[in-house]
Amino acid sequence: MGFLGQILGPFMSFCYNLTKNYGLAIILFTLISKFILLPISVWVQKNSITMVKIEPEVNRIKIKHFGDKDTIAEEQQKLYKKEHYNPLASLVPLIAQIVLLMGVVEVIYHPLDYVLRVPQPVAQDMMKVTLENVDFLDEESSSIQIYTVEDIQAGNEADYLQLQEKYPDTDLQPVIDSCKNFNMKFLGIDLGWIASEVGGIALIAPLLAGLSSLLLAIAQNKINPLQAEQSNANKYGMLAFSVALSLYLGMFVPAGVALYWVASNLMAIIQQWLMNKAINPEKYVDYEALESTREELKSLSGGDKKLKFNDPLAKRAKADYKRFFSIENKHLVFYSESNGFYKYFKGMIEYILKYTNIPVHYITSDPNDQIFELAKENDQIKPYFIDPITLITLMMKMDADVVVMTMPDLETYQIKRSYVRKDIEYINISHGMGSLNMTFRKGALDHFDTVYASGKHQKEELEKQEEFYHLPKKNIFEGGYPLLDDMRASYAASEKPVHEKKQILIAPSWQKDNIVDSCLDEILEQLKGHGYQITVRPHPQHVRHMPEKMEALKQKFANDHDIEIQTDFSKTSNVFEADLMITDWSDISHEFAYTTYKPVLFIDTPMKVMNPEYQNIDTVPINIWVRDEIGMVVGLDKLDEIPEKVEYMLSHTEEYHERIDKLAHEYVYHLDESVPYDARYIIEAVFRKVEERNGVKAENVQTA
Repeated sequence: MGFLGQILGPFMSFCYNLTKNYGLAIILFTLISKFILLPISVWVQKNSITMVKIEPEVNRIKIKHFGDKDTIAEEQQKLYKKEHYNPLASLVPLIAQIVLLMGVVEVIYHPLDYVLRVPQPVAQDMMKVTLENVDFLDEESSSIQIYTVEDIQAGNEADYLQLQEKYPDTDLQPVIDSCKNFNMKFLGIDLGWIASEVGGIALIAPLLAGLSSLLLAIAQNKINPLQAEQSNANKYGMLAFSVALSLYLGMFVPAGVALYWVASNLMAIIQQWLMNKAINPEKYVDYEALESTREELKSLSGGDKKLKFNDPLAKRAKADYKRFFSIENKHLVFYSESNGFYKYFKGMIEYILKYTNIPVHYITSDPNDQIFELAKENDQIKPYFIDPITLITLMMKMDADVVVMTMPDLETYQIKRSYVRKDIEYINISHGMGSLNMTFRKGALDHFDTVYASGKHQKEELEKQEEFYHLPKKNIFEGGYPLLDDMRASYAASEKPVHEKKQILIAPSWQKDNIVDSCLDEILEQLKGHGYQITVRPHPQHVRHMPEKMEALKQKFANDHDIEIQTDFSKTSNVFEADLMITDWSDISHEFAYTTYKPVLFIDTPMKVMNPEYQNIDTVPINIWVRDEIGMVVGLDKLDEIPEKVEYMLSHTEEYHERIDKLAHEYVYHLDESVPYDARYIIEAVFRKVEERNGVKAENVQTA
């Protein structure tokens, strides 16, 4: 403390001699300290921006290695080193503040030594006189020098002038005069007062200190590049801590220290605002990537649905987890992310149940999955609810022969191959008919043993990926697309109502800059008045995340009998009753066209690309070229061409019927009969694994 006082004392003395007012001197001293520490502040600003800039990459590391803390820490350190980021830099301002605060406390407690520059021996003897004059002080008191000044100003200077005999070579009168003239008042407050001792009006000092800390915390939470991106728990935790600490310290230190704290906090707000102007975070940070990776990480962590320990669902998941591992010889396991994924397994599971006695162990992360009702009707189905967090551990300990799933990114993200059994065959079932190379992340299917391809375009992409990246050969099974077969069968058996008006269905995707977000109003304006019945069927995620926007759309067209904004997804008939579909990059276009043989108008919104390296593979994704085969494309700058193109397609339905029929049979494996092929492969895989493990024929799973 003494060392800090010796460093800061001359600055405070200079400020006092310049202003002749202790309060103004403290404010000026605070301003000078901010200028001196400006290079550190600039460094911290840049470091904070770097942290926010690389946070998307940090999140991707956490997503890729979810649950593997050691690997996450290792990869983060590599990233920090690459980006020259120091995670401890954010502590530098705090340390500097603490050091300065300690120095200011020392200086304010010792005005004789540091501000008035009284020689040390003289100051010591003056304090002895003060101890004799002020009864409640003792030698351990920190405030002796403050009371010395106050005692002289109270008219007791004669007691101190008696020391002149001890110091004949030093004129003490100027020293006494400097104490008499030392102005410690600021806005009616004596800066030597300690609120806990004086009370009354002195309490305003800790209150102002606490208020300034509150303002600083609020400002930092909004404009500090790093603090603004912290969680609410961190933000408000720091806010509460800062205010509480300021109030507490303000009670037990001189009011001058509280004034310094107030001035420092207010100047810090101004400094941060100016720093953001000079080094604008928005020029360096991709906030969209930041938000999207946060949402993805949040979904892996359970997000808002993360189960609490005492939640009934948590208990259910724990019980199902124990039940799953209590069963030996689990030959076949399906995993479904939610209820909506059962449709991709439906035909295969029904075939397996009908023709074999293989128990179907079905894991789902949806507590309301329909599989639980189906299991009540068939005890060959063994369902389990496992929440996303528990799933990570379950998959690491998986002990089945064959695991079937639609989820990609095995091993590359949170779900790993079993650490217990290395001979499990992992099968990925296609849950879309589009490009696997463009719409899946790089390496999303590399760690599966078998991948079902819906058509020759997917098989070609997988083979070329293996060739380009020198990957081990996997089994690419020509599986077809059972869901499409189911749709085609239902459509063929359904009535085909004849409508007075041509039916147009607008079915946007949920990707960035989709139809709803970019041009829906313009499309509707172009179609109005042409005698069409138009149904807008937003993506379910639109309805979920943008209820106000969807409701506003419904209100806008409430009185327009030609336009319906449909948010009730229990209505499915109009999907295939439509004469023409309008979409952007949604895979529903394939299902609609191959089921009904009707054309699709594509709005050329920005393309959804999950794999930025997709062009490394020497094949054009089907998502791009098929649009001109099953329909037509309209650019965002040519929406006025919509009526003309719609009219053309509606008047050439036979031509599109022939073209789409040919395309479907060429690019979809086993059209209308894929279920037996897909199910038989799974059954044979189970046979093969059991025989490999036991060395005998798998009689217990023999087909009926």
